[in-house]
Order: sequence, then C-alpha cells, then structure tokens
Amino acid sequence: MSHSGGGTTAARRSLVQQAALAVGAVFLLVGILGFIPGITTDYDTLQFAGHHSEAKLLGVFQVSVLHNIVHLLFGVLGLAMAKTAVAARAYLVFGGVVYLLLLIYGLVIEHDSAANFVPLNNADNWLHLILGVGMIALGVLLSRRTLGVGTTR
Repeated sequence: MSHSGGGTTAARRSLVQQAALAVGAVFLLVGILGFIPGITTDYDTLQFAGHHSEAKLLGVFQVSVLHNIVHLLFGVLGLAMAKTAVAARAYLVFGGVVYLLLLIYGLVIEHDSAANFVPLNNADNWLHLILGVGMIALGVLLSRRTLGVGTTR
C-alpha cells in the first residue's frame, strides 16, 4: 500500500523550517516571559525603553517593554517565515545578522548612556553572539540539501 503524501504538516517541513519554527517559538516564549513578574526580576523597575529599566529576565538579561515587544515580533516573524524553506532560511540567516549587529551595538555603546535604549547588558551581548552565530549556522547548514545550496546540478 502506498502513501499518497497525506501526512502531517510537521512531517513535510524541512529541517530549516523546523529550526525557524523552533527559534520563533522560543522568541515568542521569551517575549511573554519578559512580562511575568518573578520570572523577570525587579519587575517593578520595568520601563518602556532605556537603560533605566533594571528588570532582568531570569535575573540575568536586562529587558524593557520595548525589548520584550521585539522578542514577541521576532517570534511571530519566525513562525510566519517557517512556512517555506526559502523564507525560513532567510529568517535564520538575516535574523542571525541582526543579532550580530546588536552584539556590535552592545559592545560599542556605554551601557549607562541614553544610546542604550533597548536595554542591553553584558549577558545580552554574549547571548546575541550565540544567537547570531547559531541562527546563521542553522540557516546555512540546514538548508543545504533542501535548497541545493552549494551543489551543482
């Protein structure tokens, strides 16, 4: 008996799509958790934007309302772009580049200055490095077979 392709959507997703879906879901979760007192310490100091927000997700990563909204939007974008392999790859690679740019931004600004409007701290910088490299690697490596990247036909 042959199977005519009536399987689940998850079974038809490529690895790069699954990765974009997972990354998007994590960003969505992080955005939500940033608004939950207790998971976000010093919640009473949460500001819309700026370095004066002393609220920290998991007691480590400095956040603000704007920072949480960016995580939520990045999560929704990941879920939406996971619909096709090409879009999923673009989300992971370009998203990774955005996080590497945020790393550079976080390294060059003074953390106590008005330029730190997101806000960022050293833990955020390390996380942005890991996210940037990791997302680019996922986007490139997981799409090689699906999109034929680097192959000759």
